[in-house]
Amino acid sequence: MTQFHILTIFPEFFRGPLDYGIVRRAREAGLVEISIHDLRAFTRDRHRTVDNRPFGGGEGMVLKPEPIFDCLEPLQLASREQRLAGDAKQSIVLLSAQGERFTQKVAAELATLERVVLICGRYEGMDERVADFIADRELSIGDYVLSGGELGAAVIIEAITRLLPGAVGNEASTRQESFTAHEKAGEVTEKEAADSTCGSAGLLDYPHYTRPADFRGMSVPEVLLNGDHQEIRRWRREQALKKTLRNRPDLLARAALTREDLRALEELRAAPRVP
Repeated sequence: MTQFHILTIFPEFFRGPLDYGIVRRAREAGLVEISIHDLRAFTRDRHRTVDNRPFGGGEGMVLKPEPIFDCLEPLQLASREQRLAGDAKQSIVLLSAQGERFTQKVAAELATLERVVLICGRYEGMDERVADFIADRELSIGDYVLSGGELGAAVIIEAITRLLPGAVGNEASTRQESFTAHEKAGEVTEKEAADSTCGSAGLLDYPHYTRPADFRGMSVPEVLLNGDHQEIRRWRREQALKKTLRNRPDLLARAALTREDLRALEELRAAPRVP
């Protein structure tokens, strides 16, 4: 079982995002356990104050360190040194706009752990002593600013949960998704590359179609209807390359590409841009 601990000043926020879909099923199946900790319960004044003005001046308020330190102590986690050394299958994550970008690779790393603590930032930031002496890493879900880390925590929990054995009915489906990168970057052989019917190899996913084959004059590509699996594989791979080139060309530098892929990319780059 994987245990998640969320430290937040808005515990009610998580009544919705964690009660649906894969996360709900994983909780009911005993695959994950999620505990919400209200930081205001660890304050020491009658106003339950969790923030204060920063030393040196500046706009806004900063979360204080005391409630966070006090909240973590009863959890009896391994020491930071043990966690960073890999001696304990635990991690304390600070959700922060200044953190490294959360990726599928990071999700896969966290999915190997037994306990993951997510500290939700709020206001203009958090006392830096939390990052320096408690957190093992800072994570951001994107290059934009939110009012707090609650949304990010929900995103991270779902991304990790779907990678846990038994959480997704067809576990092979998690290997075919966008951003599921091949272990090797650069050119690989046809055999080593992920089959485009069951893996993205670091590319965006190929287009999907279902019935009816013709909907309001919009037809499913003929190649998907002819039953030639080799042609379907080739078409899907080309479409994944095309979509990645159009929407996320930065991914191509890290994707596992075959010689066939590289030839297809040359043709795509040379072709006129079609809206």
